[in-house]
Amino acid sequence: MGKQFPLAFIHFSMAISIDDILQAAEEHQASDIFLQEGEVPRMKINEQLMIFGDEPLLLPNMAGLWQSCGGDTLQDTDVDTGMVSRSGIRFRVNLHKVLGRLAATLRRIRTDMPNLGKLGAPEWLLTRWGLQEHGMVLVTGSTGQGKSTTLAGLLHWMNTNVARHIVTIEDPVEYIFTNNRSMFTQREVGRDTPSFTRGLRASMRQAPDVIFVGEIRDHDTAFTALQACETGHLVIASMHSATVADTMERFVNLFPADQVGIGLHLLSHQLLGVLCQKLVADVNGNLTLLVEHLQNGGAVRDWIARRAVSDIADYMTRAGDPNCQTFLKSIVTAYEAGVIDEPTAIAAAGNEAEFRRAARGIS
Repeated sequence: MGKQFPLAFIHFSMAISIDDILQAAEEHQASDIFLQEGEVPRMKINEQLMIFGDEPLLLPNMAGLWQSCGGDTLQDTDVDTGMVSRSGIRFRVNLHKVLGRLAATLRRIRTDMPNLGKLGAPEWLLTRWGLQEHGMVLVTGSTGQGKSTTLAGLLHWMNTNVARHIVTIEDPVEYIFTNNRSMFTQREVGRDTPSFTRGLRASMRQAPDVIFVGEIRDHDTAFTALQACETGHLVIASMHSATVADTMERFVNLFPADQVGIGLHLLSHQLLGVLCQKLVADVNGNLTLLVEHLQNGGAVRDWIARRAVSDIADYMTRAGDPNCQTFLKSIVTAYEAGVIDEPTAIAAAGNEAEFRRAARGIS
């Protein structure tokens, strides 16, 4: 099992108001806030769920929040909206009910851009892909593994270094970009466009150079994204998948059985590369990034076209190609550098014997 984090507390001695909670979220750089009538507030900090204070929220607290966000406490059951704190921090808000009680989940919309060079992702590889005029870049991982941060870092790097029109289709918008060398058109699913697919199709009539898709999760989005690549656009997208091999399978499985061949052909020709990532605790209790990546080209292109996932996995394990790296290699490197301890390394590897062989230099 992975390292277990105990439930942590942020102590607060006074009666809690919604403003107190928002201020604490800002001070502690919380990504999400969870509020329920009759429950103690909680917030997520560095992917760790923490309790704020020891006083449960009362009906007047929650009713006031709902009303300030435009929610009707009697008629509404689910409302997507937003709010701005007194200090100017913007939040995306989902108002909902839990067993008839008022509740809300708030996600901070960030304007402080992550520095790609400080995230632990391979900046040299991502920026190489980001400079291409067309093709597809996939950044993948399970929920909470830092995909949004890495993607925002890449888009921020592009905004600083290249002049491009970047159209984003997101659900929800997590970072607000200020135009610098590039120009951004940020669109949110449900607010500015009804779906990723519709937003993608519309974006191709907006003269984009780069299209960022918050998540590829269905056939229509996958196929439309590949078509955008074919017509000369750079598409950067995320997916929920655990490894490079898993990404290939999940992408192709989005296509109906009678269209798998088309999907494989398009993916093999349009994919630039895949970056998979996972976050683990380092020796200081902070989060550090482990990565697996593969650049498309040469034999890899042929293996994708033939759906030879095992050949891709074997190549990544045995080849000395700097353009590809397995999670196991990333884990061993972090362990040998003293960034993560042995239990964390073994848990991240998922197989103790494989980790120990790799640590001894045995493939």
